[in-house]
Amino acid sequence: MTATFQPDADWLPYDPSPSKPAYTPPAGAVDAHCHVFGPGDVFPFAPERKYTPADAGKDELFALRDFLGFERNVIVQATCHGADNRALVDALLAAGGRARGVATIRPGVSRPELADLHAAGVRGIRFNFVRRLADPKPDGYYRGLADLVAEFGWHIVVYFEAPDLAERWGLFTSLPTDVVVDHMGRPDVTQPVDGPDFSLFQRFMRENGNAWCKVSGPERLSRSGPPEYADVVPFARLLVETFPDRVLWGTDWPHPNMKSHMPDDGALVDVIPRIARTGDLQRRLLVGNPMRLYWEA
Repeated sequence: MTATFQPDADWLPYDPSPSKPAYTPPAGAVDAHCHVFGPGDVFPFAPERKYTPADAGKDELFALRDFLGFERNVIVQATCHGADNRALVDALLAAGGRARGVATIRPGVSRPELADLHAAGVRGIRFNFVRRLADPKPDGYYRGLADLVAEFGWHIVVYFEAPDLAERWGLFTSLPTDVVVDHMGRPDVTQPVDGPDFSLFQRFMRENGNAWCKVSGPERLSRSGPPEYADVVPFARLLVETFPDRVLWGTDWPHPNMKSHMPDDGALVDVIPRIARTGDLQRRLLVGNPMRLYWEA
């Protein structure tokens, strides 16, 4: 927290003392979805932001990485920073090769600017369609940005609510890059895994070999709650077992815009062996897949 920016009155800060997970990730494990916020007095939050967070900087992120037993991070640009990627780049440069990034860009970005982001460790850009967090644009806006980054071999991360998939199907299936879906497309976990919404998401994954998904965010999706998040497990497990080479996992630290509770990051790690039930699936989820997408690209 800084004097410059005060967090929203209902903002839940991250847990500063998570439990030590009982599960030990395999060597080389990657937390493939996390964020840095500020600090706001160094990296100001965007004027157009939809929320103002508490500071959660790179030093705290890297300490959590080590405590939980991970070796690398993929840091995703937060909407509160808009298209100002300075906090992200600062964290990537400080990580000494142990982090990659997903940036936010806007029309008019130059090729030298993209090259600088690439040199810092950026390997993708994110499109946010969640209306409470962003103002979604027409499909042509996103296609133009995708064309700008395709030559760098970057991918597109998309964040949307389950009902948005049908509306944006044409866009998502026409992007000239790999497409990574945040948080399993936010399924309604009160519905069966073979219900219409999640069946459509499975079809999307099945018919598009360039589609990946993050089996993350149980704290956001669950109705049964912590620490087991039991109602989310069947959804994530199905994706891990059906698409073992196109799934990723991340903490989503520092868990922005949580309203119901602030999760224990150690408990989130302990969900992993319940969704990836063999050592081989765990190594693919946590090591092989993120390394292939972010470090070998």
